[in-house]
Amino acid sequence: MEKLQLDLPVLLPDLPDARDQCVQRLMDLLDDRPGIDKVHVRSAENNQSEGSQLCIHYDPRIISLDRVQILARQAGAEITQRYGHFVGYLSGIRHARHARTVSEQIGRWPGVLEAAVSASGAIHMEFDQQEIQLTDLFDRLIQNDTPAQGHQQSDAPTNEKDLPPAPADQHGHPHPEHEHAPGEKHSHSHEDNKKALGGEAQAHSPGDGHNHEHGGIFGPNTELIFASLCAVCLGSGFGLSFVAGLPPWVSLSLYGLAYFFGGFFTAKEAVETIRQGKFEIDFLMLVAAAGAGILGEWAEGALLLALFSIGHALEHYAMNRARKSIAALADLSAKTATVRRNGNTEEVDVSSLQVGDIIIVKPNSKIAADGVVVKGTGPVNQAPITGESVPVDKVALADGDADPTRAKPESRVFAGTINGTSVLEIKVSKAAQDSTLARLIKLVNEAESQQSPTQQFTDRFERWFVPAVLILVVALCFAYLVVDEPFSVSFYRAMAVLVAASPCALAISTPSAVLSGVARAARDGVLIKGGRPLEDLGELTAVAFDKTGTLTQGKPKLTQVLILSGTEEQLLRVAVAVESQSDHPLASAIVQGGKQKIGDKPLPEVKNIKALTGRGLQAEVDGQPVYIGNKALFEEQKTLTEEVRKRADQLEADGNTAMIVRQGETFLGIVGVMDTPRPEAQHTLSDLKALGIRRMIMLTGDNQRVADAIAKQVGLTDAQGDLLPEAKVKAVQQLREQEGKVAMVGDGVNDAPAMAKSTVGIAMGAAGSDVALETADIALLGDQLEKLPFAIGLSRAARRIIRQNLYISLGVVGVLIPLTILGIARIGPAVIAHEGSTLVVVFNALRLLAYQQKK
Repeated sequence: MEKLQLDLPVLLPDLPDARDQCVQRLMDLLDDRPGIDKVHVRSAENNQSEGSQLCIHYDPRIISLDRVQILARQAGAEITQRYGHFVGYLSGIRHARHARTVSEQIGRWPGVLEAAVSASGAIHMEFDQQEIQLTDLFDRLIQNDTPAQGHQQSDAPTNEKDLPPAPADQHGHPHPEHEHAPGEKHSHSHEDNKKALGGEAQAHSPGDGHNHEHGGIFGPNTELIFASLCAVCLGSGFGLSFVAGLPPWVSLSLYGLAYFFGGFFTAKEAVETIRQGKFEIDFLMLVAAAGAGILGEWAEGALLLALFSIGHALEHYAMNRARKSIAALADLSAKTATVRRNGNTEEVDVSSLQVGDIIIVKPNSKIAADGVVVKGTGPVNQAPITGESVPVDKVALADGDADPTRAKPESRVFAGTINGTSVLEIKVSKAAQDSTLARLIKLVNEAESQQSPTQQFTDRFERWFVPAVLILVVALCFAYLVVDEPFSVSFYRAMAVLVAASPCALAISTPSAVLSGVARAARDGVLIKGGRPLEDLGELTAVAFDKTGTLTQGKPKLTQVLILSGTEEQLLRVAVAVESQSDHPLASAIVQGGKQKIGDKPLPEVKNIKALTGRGLQAEVDGQPVYIGNKALFEEQKTLTEEVRKRADQLEADGNTAMIVRQGETFLGIVGVMDTPRPEAQHTLSDLKALGIRRMIMLTGDNQRVADAIAKQVGLTDAQGDLLPEAKVKAVQQLREQEGKVAMVGDGVNDAPAMAKSTVGIAMGAAGSDVALETADIALLGDQLEKLPFAIGLSRAARRIIRQNLYISLGVVGVLIPLTILGIARIGPAVIAHEGSTLVVVFNALRLLAYQQKK
């Protein structure tokens, strides 16, 4: 269990002392996060530091150091980081067991706080910059035959030694590995490492010259070629053994070559694990093959190594399919951009774009950077980022110099999306390494390296299972002392059991499914941050929703027009004329909705407009005073009649905000304005119910009547209104106690505390929102609520496939062990069943890449 220690005065700058209520709130927000086991305060007296510090105990297999810091920073204020972070790929990672070995190797290097490597080669590494720099880590990785690959721009050098070193921290203090790490104000953040890499670490595309498979004298396909040569030598030796008059040494020599080619990489990995004091599957295979040779069963030993090496090569091929599905994200980014600077137009590398640059995007070409449209209109295909199936119409900002951060969605564009039929001019709002696409790829890589609960179980199982198998094999070697049989028979049986008991399929069963699931989700605009949320999502029985912008469209619309006197046109002409003088969101809704009903007819002149704060507007129209406002306005004037009150109450009971219109002494009518439900909300909730979600609850700060009205329209089971953010957190906590596991769906900003308290936090419309991407366990990149049933369905499928894989892998081992102990199965059939089960679980997991939501 790792520990992290952070300065409270840095987290909470205005903190009076460690007993402040804010400290407890901060601890409560962090305490129930998956992977965080304990949060407490260490006082200055206890740790001889200048101030009190927050101590967080966390499990790096579930949650990364970087993620812990992000959560703490969001819960508090600013954490100054002294830690470096690297996310990228390692070349030469061959399979899940090798990835685990490399993770443990790197984790023991001085200064490395944690290292997680996935079967696909994705690495997430945290290190203390006071002890080791990123360039030093790159050098050690090269020496370890697993060079690191980060994101580099088009023609950047691929040799990490050619990259500028990360800035060194000049305030060095010894930091014991895996102990408390004081967060000091002079420390460096991961931004330093971005500079060292030339950008955020990202996956490479399959065709960029980087290959993650093992290299050798035949290049990246050496292992596959060696496996094929092993099979050829085995087949030739076996065939020549039947040729009369041919000396036995010919076949024996070919078997020896088969041993060499089939056992080369197996022996290499066995040595790596033995150096760490461990015995894993590769070692077991090597011992079994050597044992068969000792007994003179050279053909069976060669068969074992041939099938084992071919199985590994096919396993790598299958895993590459899933890996390339994720690596293809990097291909989405444009390599160059046409930029206008100082009146001139030139084509530049994307990495040289600066915030504020104006880029010109031609029809049917990729958009090179996140930004806002300042000139031109037209459709943009956002499917590569958000998964939206229909192109989205984009319009230019009203003012080209307006603040891009306040731009509406219809003016914002993302790197990697594809322009339609028009020429667009876009003002760059984010540098290439900070774009939504870059962050997406980084987060997907991090997700690959995080273990799921099932994977943690299989790892723990293997830790005691492999030594137990070795003990059993040694015992079986001496069976001849108990059973009347020669030593050779007992030894052969022991080798057969060794083959049968090797849990190859178990080791790959979960990571292959998680990798495929994360890749499939990313392809549809859903970011799932690792195996834990992927598995947890499928176990949910309750989902809590924010209202505004999640279940509703996030902006009010004119929904009701009640006539009390005169005609509808008369009422709307007065209401639109007066409200058009106001910039209030409700006024905009009335103006827009009213104009749709009355068309372009001229409006009366409005004079002496006056805002009545919290109540409405006062003006003069056609020489008569006009009042538009809520009931409180007319109660103050003591002009509200019982009939008008009754009609307004009826509208409000249906969830509308009722605005009463009076001209002179006459009530013209009431207009109802409401934040209407999303068109897809009802269908989405119906799909969730069909998936077995029992409780669907809305948590909102709006009044209870509005909450009940929305709940009735969309089909929620519960609605809680009048909730402050702290009350939302308590509501989610209560729901967890009742249901066990609950998801919180929100925008990732105002709902961050409630999302942090839920089992799975899900952010809507996360593309372009840094906070949403960081806060959520799952991010729906597009503003598409209908992606939620897809994500839950995919999770259910992933859990189902993981269980199937466990049954297959453990079942084959459970059947083969007694068959080999009893002498019913020899080494040959055991090898075929063993390698066959490994391939079955890998290809079973790859079915997730083709997952489609049931209609």
